[in-house]
Amino acid sequence: MAKDVTDSGPPPQASLKPNAIGFVDALVIGLNATSPAYSVAAVIGPIVALVGIHAPGVMLASFVPMLLIASAFYYLNKVDQDCGTTFSWVTRAMGPWAGWLGGWAIAMTGVLVVGSLADVAVTFFLLAVGLDSWADDDVLRQVLTVLLILVMTAVCVIGTELSAKVQNVLILAQVICLLAFAVVALYRVYADTGTLDAIDPKFGWLEPFGAGGASLTASLLLGVFIYWGWESAVNLTEEVEDSATAPGKAAVWSTVLLLVTYLAVAFAVVGYAGTDYLAENAAEEEFIFALLAEEAMGGWDWVVLLAVSTSALASTQTTIIPASRTGLSMARRHALPAHFGRIHPRFRTPDVSTWWVAGIAIAWYLVLYHVSENALFDSLTALSLLIAFYYALTGLACAVYYRRQLTRSVRNFFLIGLGPLIGAGLLAWLLVESVADMSDPDNSYSGVSWFGLGPPLVIGIGIIVAGVVLMVVWRLMAPAFWSEHPSVVDPDLVDGKES
Repeated sequence: MAKDVTDSGPPPQASLKPNAIGFVDALVIGLNATSPAYSVAAVIGPIVALVGIHAPGVMLASFVPMLLIASAFYYLNKVDQDCGTTFSWVTRAMGPWAGWLGGWAIAMTGVLVVGSLADVAVTFFLLAVGLDSWADDDVLRQVLTVLLILVMTAVCVIGTELSAKVQNVLILAQVICLLAFAVVALYRVYADTGTLDAIDPKFGWLEPFGAGGASLTASLLLGVFIYWGWESAVNLTEEVEDSATAPGKAAVWSTVLLLVTYLAVAFAVVGYAGTDYLAENAAEEEFIFALLAEEAMGGWDWVVLLAVSTSALASTQTTIIPASRTGLSMARRHALPAHFGRIHPRFRTPDVSTWWVAGIAIAWYLVLYHVSENALFDSLTALSLLIAFYYALTGLACAVYYRRQLTRSVRNFFLIGLGPLIGAGLLAWLLVESVADMSDPDNSYSGVSWFGLGPPLVIGIGIIVAGVVLMVVWRLMAPAFWSEHPSVVDPDLVDGKES
């Protein structure tokens, strides 16, 4: 028995296209979903402002829970290759209520971030080609951002193969640009030709606990954000060759490659600019790379601007994938209206759920942008709540899923049980700390109070409450999902070659 399912699933003609992409394509999509250049550009300044030279150490420490949760994704995918990932696994292990909320969290992360990613992609491309006046025109930039979201959504609908080809080009451009910046910056540090207060890199920077206290906690939350998205490869499990193992391996390897990339860039940035400069410009967020590119590379600064642009562009597309596939999976299990489960007869992709994700993301982007640009940034900060929630839920589900098998071998105990539980515990701790931090309005971008709380926390709570309300309403309207009782996959599947 390959896996235990509770229904017969969609008919063959309505299934996603199997074997559409290979392991390398899945790995690239997992990498691009995290938007490495954009992510590290957005957090390096704030992390340095919090912990100084220990910024690389924080990125290393943040990697630990990600790797442990990636292990949970790997083992859960081996026995249940469902594109809904967390939704499907948590439903089977812990019941429909927890599973539904896990699926809702994944879907809403895409809605929150797609508009901002597309906006960054447009802005940095315009800066890279010298169209600064266009980048400063809010109306023009918003129009271009909406058009970009529509184009990347169309690419997702047309086919997974096309998506993979686009992603291969974007990751190549992004990595080359990032490495070029890191090499030039480090060369100028050691050649003593930098224009800022350079510091010679030291291995001691990898020790994350130098600052301690609230500064460490806040920086770790930022660190978790930069790794988020690697699981997009697993959401394509039904479309990847060797679907039982390749997507999970892609998820694990993507976290490792991200660690290497982030450490290289962090050492280069901190070494070239020094901690004072980065802390003073922390509020610039992703634009810190624009400032550093001009300082380090002179007339070649467009290389780094292009890296951030391609990074955000790639992530605009790949972030749509988990949300749309989760919507498809939920609809197939009757947890959402049936039309969300429609698969395009020609392209074999979930076209309805994909366009719904894009439409809601566009509306969210435009509404919040017109409230204030700071409100849009606050919505991104709220992402940490949803990310920590569904990652922790997945780690817990892995241990519950395999609970009868954890004592059969040392490997099972550590890789399937203890590791994912530790990862879930660390993320739960960060979630609690994040709630406490976001309750203070002074910690938000806007610095204003919504109902006596920080806007990010209000947004996060609002999304969760909206999810609970929709879940209860759908439970009353269509109880089929809740009347089904998915069983745990055959425990013998973790023996032998499957372990």
